[in-house]
Amino acid sequence: MKSRIISFALTLGLIACAALSLAAQKKSSQSSGPSVFSPDKGKLSINLAGQPVGHEEFEIVPTGGGWLAKGTAEIKPPNGAYSRISGSLTLQANGAPISYDWSAQAEKTNGAHILFANGVASITLEMQGARPFQQDLSFNSSLIAVLDNNLYHQYAVLARVYDWSKRGVQTFPVLIPQELTPGSINVESTGSASADGKTYEGLKVATSDLEILLLLDASHRLMRLEVPAAKVSVIRE
Repeated sequence: MKSRIISFALTLGLIACAALSLAAQKKSSQSSGPSVFSPDKGKLSINLAGQPVGHEEFEIVPTGGGWLAKGTAEIKPPNGAYSRISGSLTLQANGAPISYDWSAQAEKTNGAHILFANGVASITLEMQGARPFQQDLSFNSSLIAVLDNNLYHQYAVLARVYDWSKRGVQTFPVLIPQELTPGSINVESTGSASADGKTYEGLKVATSDLEILLLLDASHRLMRLEVPAAKVSVIRE
């Protein structure tokens, strides 16, 4: 009888723990507020000096209590080797990253797994022929922009994270997965912009040495990206 009482007490304890855990999850979900994202899916044509050099397919979809932005790009520059890059970014509803996985297949296969928590990015870098390398990077905010060197749909994520109700210049800490150094970017609405006879909403993304112009539709979906200094244009098909 005593063992049955103990077993019953343990069962009640497990149920109570499960209930508290579920309540905490619900509270966390409710406190995260409304999502800045909406589902999106598309294909981007990547051009260099007016000539096509690759394409990228991507989608942004809800998953669990958050969102998943994933894409794959295939690039073949005129005087360079073919490469295939994939990235999978899990996000909170407000745009703060939870995890990021990327891989690049060219002459060698490289990749990384990154976990984000409390403004810290814990990176495990895996390069073919070398032992995994681990490093933590600290940021002054948990709302970190992840901008891969070769995956342009992540600028579509950035366009959603930008606070359109406030507009003006907004600064975000940024992580470029291929560079193990924290940085920052300034993002600013430029108002109406046009390209190829069409009118868009402009969004300027600037670093210390590069300026990128995003052209968005009325729903703030990425339609076109221009990097004038690099003669790169990325156009939604």
